[in-house]
Amino acid sequence: MEQTVKGTVYLVGAGPGDPKLITLRGLELLQTADVIVYDRLAHPSLLNHARTDAEKIFVGKESAHHVVKQPDINRILVGRALAGKNVVRLKGGDPFVFGRGGEEAEICHDAGILFEIIPGITSAIAAGAYAGIPVTHRDASSSFAVITGHERDDSRESGTREPGQAEQRRNWAHIAYAADTLVFLMGVENLHEITSQLQKYGRDSDTPVALVQWGTWPKQRVVVGTLATIVSDIHNAKLTSPAVCIVGEVVRLRETLRWFDDPAARPLFGKRVLVTRTREQASTLSDLLRSRGADPVEFPLIKIQRLDDYSSLDSELSLLNAYDWVVFTSTNAVDIAAERMDKLQFDSRTFSSCKIAVIGPATAAALWNRCRIIADYVPEEAVAESVIENWPDQNLNGKRILIPRAAEARELLPDALRKMGAEVNVQHAYETIIDNSNTENLLDLLRTHQLDVLTFSSSSTVKNFVEALGITDNQELSELLSGCIFAAIGPITADTMRSYNFPVHIMAEEHTIPGLVSALERYPYVK
Repeated sequence: MEQTVKGTVYLVGAGPGDPKLITLRGLELLQTADVIVYDRLAHPSLLNHARTDAEKIFVGKESAHHVVKQPDINRILVGRALAGKNVVRLKGGDPFVFGRGGEEAEICHDAGILFEIIPGITSAIAAGAYAGIPVTHRDASSSFAVITGHERDDSRESGTREPGQAEQRRNWAHIAYAADTLVFLMGVENLHEITSQLQKYGRDSDTPVALVQWGTWPKQRVVVGTLATIVSDIHNAKLTSPAVCIVGEVVRLRETLRWFDDPAARPLFGKRVLVTRTREQASTLSDLLRSRGADPVEFPLIKIQRLDDYSSLDSELSLLNAYDWVVFTSTNAVDIAAERMDKLQFDSRTFSSCKIAVIGPATAAALWNRCRIIADYVPEEAVAESVIENWPDQNLNGKRILIPRAAEARELLPDALRKMGAEVNVQHAYETIIDNSNTENLLDLLRTHQLDVLTFSSSSTVKNFVEALGITDNQELSELLSGCIFAAIGPITADTMRSYNFPVHIMAEEHTIPGLVSALERYPYVK
């Protein structure tokens, strides 16, 4: 019998929360892993980088509650690797900073399994940085120490130590002045003891303290006090774990260095925004939202599906010299036309005999990026009506126009051009189909009122949203969506929303993704 080749276990630091802070090596491994074992402090969007066929195993783990206990996690890692799978153990922060990475690496070593450590940015530094609190500063601190806020022996979870040994390892007389800045991880539940012990062993009661909850996440909260007041301060603020506790004079710098959770710099800070674009296009909107402080929640309800047969489109692209105009109505149409041109080994010179019109600046940008072609005509508004109203060539009698587009697109544009005398050839370039793979997660977020804004970038996203929810009762649907703010990219999408009795609180003046984000920023949210 042929022996199965063992896989490798990669202990990957996911960073403190912000998905952009993962390392390039960590991202590379996420994209190729057979199995991903992840905990609650790894940002969910990181899983979007995984292969569609990768096995994803959630192992939870939070203070005082373990969805999967450590011995079971160890068995999962070893078992999958022995079965020949390459396993990414995705851990919040850094695997070796109170992340149990050392223990998991030992288990792999003992089982004869290859392993690799991929460091991550630890919240011990990053949470403070995102709160405007540096752990060192020439005028305030020349050293810092990272200390566990608690060491538990629940069910021998602390490894091989006997119950009680873990807590005895902390020498408070030494810790109190171990460094100018003290950073405690996992210390919320034990904050009273931490502050009491530090004061008992000489730290001034007026020493500044900050608790940073969900550091680097858009839901980050910061409470500042002193050793004497911070316990009551966080109680009044109802701040709970996960949080990093920072003790020292550097905390005073927050007033000057605050940036991430500054509403003036990030007007959408803390808002959870549903992004319903295709999986391929969601990142553009999500990145813009993050830059404004929002927390984008990606639920791509549309999937772009290539056609089985492109012989008809290929034939027309081979005959572009017979056309006067080519009209691209979306970035998807540009992308697929470019793919077919590559397949046919045509370059941009193929378009030399015709003019090109596009709907919207995003489509114009895609035309330049993919084909290095500047559009001859970009209407003022990114809708078909504007294309027709402002068409530069009003004498279309006998002119031939090619429109590669989605199979289910509206007939308004080709019909109007035909009425103007043109001979219009519509070629299907792709289909948009519903993607309801994450519907249950979406319903959970809506039922628990965890979404602030729902964005719709096309009529098909609205239709697929309703279809994915699967709720036919209007009253039930209205109650589910109550409290949400509805945003449309343009008037056509807004009309579709109204046809489903959705309110339109926000509509972009410029019918583009940046225009939509700008409209979200201007909306007077109820605080």
